[in-house]
Amino acid sequence: MKCPYCGSIDDKVVESKQNVDGSAIRRRRECLSCHGRFTSYEHIKENPLTVIKRNKGVELFDMAKIERGIRKSLEKRPVTEDQLQAALRDIEDEVYGRSKNSTSISTEDLGELVLQHLFQLDKVAYIRFASVYKKFNSVDEFVQEIEKLSGKA
Repeated sequence: MKCPYCGSIDDKVVESKQNVDGSAIRRRRECLSCHGRFTSYEHIKENPLTVIKRNKGVELFDMAKIERGIRKSLEKRPVTEDQLQAALRDIEDEVYGRSKNSTSISTEDLGELVLQHLFQLDKVAYIRFASVYKKFNSVDEFVQEIEKLSGKA
């Protein structure tokens, strides 16, 4: 496995863990050259998972796209990289678990899943992500969502 930090292909597996439904194995690896740690996933190659968009378009599931959106919502928030990586692993496991009997997932299901994890991780990041995902158009929509968070609605 090629190290994302130094490019070396010499590494050792530090930890292996099977996901909930047994369809993937997550391996924590350590580069023998630079000692950087990184994660790799092994999945059974079947039909690729697709995402059904709101406009009925279809695109391939891309965990990196979800990570970028979550990272944007977490900018300048007190969330560690380990917490973020744990949430991303949980989201990916749940996505593949939910789609076990199907080859697609809707953006609505995907967005709600991300929101559930952000709600537990950081409330400000939750609001940031929700404002884009739910397409807030006014301050009132922000206020309503914040009131839901604080239990006033």
